Amino acid sequence: MSNHHLAKVLGKKEAFMLAFGAMIGWGWIVLSGGWVQEAGSIGAPLALALGAGIIMVIGLCYAELCSAMPYEGGEHVFSYRAMGHAASFLCTWAMILGYVSVVAFEAVALPTVLDNLIPGYQVGYLWNLMGQEQNTEDLVAGIRGGDVYFTWALVGMAGTVVVTWLNYIGIKTAARFQTFVTYLILLVGLVFIIAAPISGDAANLQPLFNETPVEDSAFSPMMAGMLAVLLIVPFMFVGFDVIPQAAAEINLPQKDIGKMLLLSVAAATIFYCAITFGVGIALNEQQLNDASLPTATAMEVVFNSPLAAKIMILAGVAGIITSWNAFFIGGSRAIYAMAHAKMLPAFLAKTHPKYKTPHNAVLLIGAATLFAPFLGRKALVWFVDAGSLSIVIAYFMVCMSLLVLRRRAPNMPRPFRLKKGIFIGAAGCCLSLFLGYMYLPFSPAALTKEEWWIFGGWMVFGFILYSIARSKYGTEESDRIMEAEWANEHEMAAAQAKQNAQ
Repeated sequence: MSNHHLAKVLGKKEAFMLAFGAMIGWGWIVLSGGWVQEAGSIGAPLALALGAGIIMVIGLCYAELCSAMPYEGGEHVFSYRAMGHAASFLCTWAMILGYVSVVAFEAVALPTVLDNLIPGYQVGYLWNLMGQEQNTEDLVAGIRGGDVYFTWALVGMAGTVVVTWLNYIGIKTAARFQTFVTYLILLVGLVFIIAAPISGDAANLQPLFNETPVEDSAFSPMMAGMLAVLLIVPFMFVGFDVIPQAAAEINLPQKDIGKMLLLSVAAATIFYCAITFGVGIALNEQQLNDASLPTATAMEVVFNSPLAAKIMILAGVAGIITSWNAFFIGGSRAIYAMAHAKMLPAFLAKTHPKYKTPHNAVLLIGAATLFAPFLGRKALVWFVDAGSLSIVIAYFMVCMSLLVLRRRAPNMPRPFRLKKGIFIGAAGCCLSLFLGYMYLPFSPAALTKEEWWIFGGWMVFGFILYSIARSKYGTEESDRIMEAEWANEHEMAAAQAKQNAQ
């Protein structure tokens, strides 16, 4: 959690691009056509906007807490201050699973994209962990098949090494890279968003709201279609919470840190809705059915050029990189914060003497995900789904932390103070529970048996580490470390007020 050994090098632009780039990964290239088919050309953007509204409520809770406690670790700090040692470990450990699962997934997504740019580059068949060729479509990865080839896995490993290196040598370098690549995504996306309504056909917008027949459901057919889009929202918008993880390295007034978080969610919402509308007006029903990468196909149709589709796919590659890099930053900072508070082995809390990065935590994530491509596509989808549930758990505990701290620490300086904080915190808790319900048995997006094994295994592993650390250090050492930071919060608030006045 300590921010004394990490350099404050991120400005307003870098903080925004870090979170925004984390959210706009590869999924929008693949999923947009399915959204339009499920909910309609207007229903799909509307469902995304409704889902973003849920995330925005949760983001408001983050914004107040992050501005009040701009320390490395985000959720770890909030939950510890509000609910103590054990609750903080559960919240942060759950969030780390979400981050690491996305990092591992990106190591598979990168070679997957090359399938669309360089068909047939796979050489050296290794295995298929599923035991047979898979025929199911993975909407997130955008590919079919479960065979693992050596060259395919090597591309993912090379990407892991590069991203690990970027984060090892300094967050400023990683943030500059993030900003540059995110600008490329925005440029390509804006070209498509502007051109699609001009070159598209308004007749393709029908139906505006699609109806999905469902049996024994409380939802109407139109709402069922929108719900199918809403289910993917946690996966599409996770990433704004990277800002609290790196708050100690953000050189901004505390109030502005919360504003950057909310602005990144709003920007991602506009981007997703505009891209989805563009796909809806550019492609007819047959084209939507045939497209494996709908956004790239829409780009080709709009500009009547296969080269345009390749450019859009390259934007997807950029999205993979920005998401990969941002979650690498978030995961390593969460591990660093827990180790600093004596909840994980102490060597993970060391910072590099030259680069001022938590280099051991960075290397741990790199090592843990280096061989992820050898697991194949399907296994990594399990990690992403299990990680999504973990992220929702962390969201709930953050919203609960806001409620608890409003009661227990009413005088804590809050540079970004919500006017109706109790109501917003309670709403965030309820909405987080709703998102969590979607992954439970008998719900529309229930986790598979394999995904429950991953989630349960991760929690058991964490409990073992937590028990070892607690038996060695107890809770007193953690309390001392955390309270040493909080003791200075009023002085920090005064310094920020002086900086704002200047």
